[in-house]
Order: sequence, then structure tokens, then C-alpha cells
Amino acid sequence: MTDFLSPQEWAALSLSLKVSLWATVASLPFALLAAWVLARTRFVGHGLLNSIIHLPLVLPPVVVGYGLLVVFGRNGVVGSWLYEVLGVTIAFTWKGAAIAAAVMAFPLMVRAMRLSLESVDQNLEATAKTLGASPLRVFRTITLPLMLPGIVTGCVLAFARALGEFGATITFVSNIPGETRTLPLALYTLTQSPGGESSMLRLAALAVVVALIALMASELLARRLQNQIKGADAHD
Repeated sequence: MTDFLSPQEWAALSLSLKVSLWATVASLPFALLAAWVLARTRFVGHGLLNSIIHLPLVLPPVVVGYGLLVVFGRNGVVGSWLYEVLGVTIAFTWKGAAIAAAVMAFPLMVRAMRLSLESVDQNLEATAKTLGASPLRVFRTITLPLMLPGIVTGCVLAFARALGEFGATITFVSNIPGETRTLPLALYTLTQSPGGESSMLRLAALAVVVALIALMASELLARRLQNQIKGADAHD
């Protein structure tokens, strides 16, 4: 891999994988909570919450990036407190790139988990409760295993979406080599540089390969988990 890619290209790839992984892992518990709230509760403002969660899907990514800059920038509502109290800077760092990627990928993760959760037979949960199982135990032993294919699908989709994030990232954390220049930003930089066609071709091909691997892995894992669940049901 190091012979195939230049040091700059390898840095962009490794940073993209790092940002996408952190974006996915950090989003997982919040996405699971959001999916459960949307699928299993009804309250005033439910539709508004659903719209807010899915807003990044329809907003221009630049708007999302600007909003993150307003909130997490050095003079932002949260960013100023983080810097003054904890000495932490979010904007123009790889951590900010991970946050931008997480925000843009979050709706896809929530949607996959919500659809999976809605397909779980609630009669199984109700039966477990009548046998004395606590709500937490019901969720851990029944609901969570049954919705696991949706969790896997949501995580892989979020990872792939984070890997391709561009607009919110460049607006929030700029395009700093070695710090925030992810794969899409490296490709954008090469379009502005004469003689960068060969590097563009390599990085574009690499992006396609990584995305395909992620999607194929998601499909295989989801099928395997579904077969395991069906096998367990047949055995019972």
C-alpha cells in the first residue's frame, strides 16, 4: 500500500479511516437511543424530533458545517467553553472532522436501526416482561439481538457516509494537510493542482474500493445475523 500511494495520499486515507471510525463509534449509542425513542414512544414534538434528526440529509452540507463552526468554533457557544475551561479545540482539527462526519452520517444510522427495531415482535418483549424480566433485561436479551442486523447495517452505512463527507468538513475544519485533509478533501485539492490526474485516479479508485468493501461487508454480516436469528427461532 505504501508503494502504491504517496505519503500524502496515504496520510489522507489513514486520516479518513480514523475520522470515519471515530464518527461511527461515537454516534452509535446516541443513534440507538434516538431509534428507540422514535420507534417506541409517542409524545408532543415527536414529528419535530424526527425532522431534526433527519435534517442533515436535506440541508446543504455547507450549512451544517457553518452551524458546527458557530457552536464549536473557538468563539462558539460550546467551543469557547471547551477552550477556556478544558483547553480543548474542536474546529480545524481531526476531532472536528469526526464530529462533522458523525452529524452527516447520523440520520442514516438512526433510520436503519429504527426500521430494524420496528420489525421486532413486541409480543416477545411483552411475554418476557410478564415472566418478570426487567425492561433493561428485555432490551438486552431480546430487543437488541433481534435488531442487530439493523445496527450493523446502520454502522456500516454511517462509516461509508463519513468516509465520503466533504462539504461540512471543509467548512468546519478547513483543508489542513495531515490534520483535516481527508480523502474527499485530498481529491478536491488535486483538482486544483496541475498534473494531479494520476493521484486523483488512485484516490478515487481507492475510495470506490473501500466503499464497496464496507457495503458488501454490511450485507454479508446482516444476512448472517438474520440467518442466525431464524435458526434460533426454528430451534425454539
